[in-house]
Amino acid sequence: MIKTGLGNLKNSRTRFISRRMEMVKLNKFILLVLLVTFVSNVQVMAEDEVKVIESQPAVSSAVTSQVANVSKQPALVMAEPVRPGVSFDPVKYTLGPDDVIEITVMRHPEFSGIYPVNLEGKIQYKFVGDLDVKGMTKDELAAKIKDAITAYVISPEVSVTILEFKSKVIYVVGEVGRPGKYFMRSESIPVREAVVEAGLPTLAAAMRRCRLITPDAKGRVKTKSVDLYSILYGGNLKYNYDMRPGDVLYVPATVMAKIVRVINPVTAPISSLNSGDSAATSLATR
Repeated sequence: MIKTGLGNLKNSRTRFISRRMEMVKLNKFILLVLLVTFVSNVQVMAEDEVKVIESQPAVSSAVTSQVANVSKQPALVMAEPVRPGVSFDPVKYTLGPDDVIEITVMRHPEFSGIYPVNLEGKIQYKFVGDLDVKGMTKDELAAKIKDAITAYVISPEVSVTILEFKSKVIYVVGEVGRPGKYFMRSESIPVREAVVEAGLPTLAAAMRRCRLITPDAKGRVKTKSVDLYSILYGGNLKYNYDMRPGDVLYVPATVMAKIVRVINPVTAPISSLNSGDSAATSLATR
């Protein structure tokens, strides 16, 4: 009877393993069908995006020369975490909410100080009160303060320094080394410099199918195709557009990267199941 019982147990294990193997084969077949469908759909999307890229008009030589000039200087600071500042204080930067400035009046510390710009674009300046600084350059503000304190100081020497650049923001998202929000230190920044500041594209990036998204004041969105590969490795500045406050640069993943990300969660349980089957088969044959 003991031998009969052991034989029945062995037969039960064998049938159980056979059923599990059939389930594994079925799962693999279903996965293959899903994979083929997914690849077909993504391939169509990729071809459409490439057609859009090829139809984009070239930018003017004037814009290209401006891009080359701006690219010689650092113009971004990562929002979070805070990165070390660089020695760069552009004259044409216009002030806005959340910027922080330092006003210095030579030989008159009572008129000097550090002032944050409030949400209305104003600072609370000594002896003057609310001072509207929104949209002004630091030189324009220095001249305005000089006029304001002339009644108190004879021939005042005023200088303005921008300590924190926080009123102008762009976003670099997707397959880059450091995706996130960036504070601008100029009125515009070329795509190439923005991507370099964001840590360059990752190995999973579809560099020829990037998007520059620009919202307007009415909430509408304009999208431009960007060929990052040509910009970074081909020296072609055709798509090296200027990014302005509020713009979003999206770097998508390649088709293969998307496939791998879809497959991995599905194949992990199957791999675990195969390992369990091997162990069960070994146990049943003992």
